[in-house]
Amino acid sequence: MDDVLARIPLDAIRVFETTARLNSFTRAAEALGMTQAAVSWRIRDLEQRLGVPLFLRETRQVSLTSEGQRLSSAAREALGLLRRAAHDVMQQDQTVLGITTLQTMATQWLATRLGLFQLANPDLAVKVDVDNALSDFSGPGMDVGLRFGSGQWAGLESRFLIPALFTPLCSPELQAQLNIKSPADLKSAPLVGLPQEWAAWFAHIGLADDRNPPPPRVVSENQAMEVATAIAGQGVALGNPVFYAREIANGQLVRLFDESVSLGGGYWLSYPKERRSVPKIARFRDWVLEMARTDPANIEACRASGMKVGTLG
Repeated sequence: MDDVLARIPLDAIRVFETTARLNSFTRAAEALGMTQAAVSWRIRDLEQRLGVPLFLRETRQVSLTSEGQRLSSAAREALGLLRRAAHDVMQQDQTVLGITTLQTMATQWLATRLGLFQLANPDLAVKVDVDNALSDFSGPGMDVGLRFGSGQWAGLESRFLIPALFTPLCSPELQAQLNIKSPADLKSAPLVGLPQEWAAWFAHIGLADDRNPPPPRVVSENQAMEVATAIAGQGVALGNPVFYAREIANGQLVRLFDESVSLGGGYWLSYPKERRSVPKIARFRDWVLEMARTDPANIEACRASGMKVGTLG
């Protein structure tokens, strides 16, 4: 095995992994700053060294062979480990914690608490990146993620934080104007949000047989935007009562009914498994789990959903 590895240059693996990931010699050449001919030569040389074809070459496209697929998976993981190890070496002082998260969670939950973490950890600077894409943490800068989903992400360890529960919210002025007293009243109310989410909520409360609800007047995949529309009195939005507990308490929003519907998944803290013991990650993990455990609104939501803060994904 050692003799085989000695015959394979690391740079050839890097070229192969990029080509396999982009599924194109041309795009790999652009990404690596090489010519297409150089990329093709490196792949041919690697195939000769291994004694197996790695790509099927067809007109205007390439695809991985079964051997190529096996090597691609291993190469991606190995190069990811090398990138993270190199990043850790360059960041040995551990003075910056990079957090990637969703907009709604960042503005409605994390931002109001993050100052407490910084007070308790004055030696750490915090960098927050708001991005809807799930990071694989292979690049520099990001250490932990606060994400929505199942908690099952390859290579990541995930800890449960907040249930994905949604309930109708609106301004007190709109509630009074429309005289909303029962869930059936929402059938004629201006709704904000994705039709399938409203359909799930109506089904949850037993109104699924009414097949003529008005379509939502504002459709968005951004919860923060939807609830902002509700605060402005322009409609009824489905929002997570944990994220909007403050606005409900101060009267900006009215939680119309006790019923909440789970739309699947939840909000999780995630980080690479092999970095679980990195001090800055461990400190943030312990802190954010304690914040979730002691949040009154989240305690109620977890009780309703049957989920427990800190559960491994």
